[in-house]
Amino acid sequence: MKKFLLISALALSLLSGINGSASDAKVYIPSEEIKKAQKEFSDNRFGIFLHWGIYSMMGQGEWYLNYGPNAEEYAKAASGFYPSKFNAHDWVKAIKDSGAKYICLTSRHHDGFSMWDTDQSDYNIVDATPFGRDILKEIADECKAQGIKLHLYYSHLDWTRPDYPQGRTGHDTGRDASKADWDSYYNFMNGQLTELLTRYGDIGAIWFDGWWDHDEDATPFDWHLPEQYALIHKLQPSCLVGNNHHQAPFEGEDIQIFERDIPGQNTAGYSGQEISRLPLETCQTMNGMWGYKIMDQDYKDTTTLIRYLVNTAGMGANLLLNIGPQPNGELPATALERLQEMGEWMKKYGETIYATEGSEFPAQSWGTSTRKGDRLFVHILTPESKHIFVPTTSTVKGAKEYASGKKVKYTKVSDGVMLELDQMPEEIDYVVELQVKD
Repeated sequence: MKKFLLISALALSLLSGINGSASDAKVYIPSEEIKKAQKEFSDNRFGIFLHWGIYSMMGQGEWYLNYGPNAEEYAKAASGFYPSKFNAHDWVKAIKDSGAKYICLTSRHHDGFSMWDTDQSDYNIVDATPFGRDILKEIADECKAQGIKLHLYYSHLDWTRPDYPQGRTGHDTGRDASKADWDSYYNFMNGQLTELLTRYGDIGAIWFDGWWDHDEDATPFDWHLPEQYALIHKLQPSCLVGNNHHQAPFEGEDIQIFERDIPGQNTAGYSGQEISRLPLETCQTMNGMWGYKIMDQDYKDTTTLIRYLVNTAGMGANLLLNIGPQPNGELPATALERLQEMGEWMKKYGETIYATEGSEFPAQSWGTSTRKGDRLFVHILTPESKHIFVPTTSTVKGAKEYASGKKVKYTKVSDGVMLELDQMPEEIDYVVELQVKD
């Protein structure tokens, strides 16, 4: 308990006078380390999300505990969790070969089970399972060895701990709501975050989730986020903070997250917030669920995934594409196929995605664009004719096929240029490179 109190005191001393609510926080000024990390994050453009925990054993997705099982009975699954085919090297290699530049691993999801050797609870991969191995450490070591960045998802809510104040989810898990103790739970979280940021090397970002569990409280719930964010920045000055709260960014956050939608869209109902000036990321599933669901084999095809990546980059955002590993420790075969196929495309066209700026004009019926210096990459995804109007305000000096270097005819017209293609493109993404000058 002394350790927890010291951690809390450290966080409070870093932001003395702040009461912890987003609206009352002092103005956050990112450090030079954070600014550099934000630039690297934006340049990366493509990451892979991994939702993995003991929920994979049920094959019903990561929210299974919320839908009725008793938490004590659910926890017994840990004693049978033995992912014998888990191989961190193979995971990281497959992900790196896809062209992804970072991995975001669920360190602890809403079911409260920790995927590392935490001292704050025995409910973890080392102490509660016969597997007895620190999954997070093995992945962290491989990420370092193979040169790929590691980000960590961390749940702000917990359906199993009695000290977590009851929110609008997890009502039927058997927890005793009368034992809620926010100070205890907050210290527990900060103790875990301290472990994650001091034992596993450089962490690119902490990806929070669960703020929305108290978004309907009669009295606004104070998560004490400024102090917690300050703790993270103190422990690792270049670690980015993001929060999947579906709101405009709060003070202390370094990236803005959109769920299941490209920024500016809101088809899933989670991403109606305004687009900020922070680096942007949209998380999307490869099939339908985040965690492994045995009946969910409805994987998006490679064309759909690549075009989603391109359209996301066209909005100046990163794509964090999710995979739900199987309970035996393998990545699903279909997911591996998609990674391989995306990697083949990225080897040819990655330059038009990585380290680019988003489009200067709104997405068009035919596609979008990305830009790198004086090179404007026109991504023609769904053309309706051989004539493509590009509404660029820049002066166009030349045009060519990106893949072959063959010149493309174009005509300067009002408010842009008209590309004249030889034939209707059939590629996943027919890229025309324009030489431009502002």
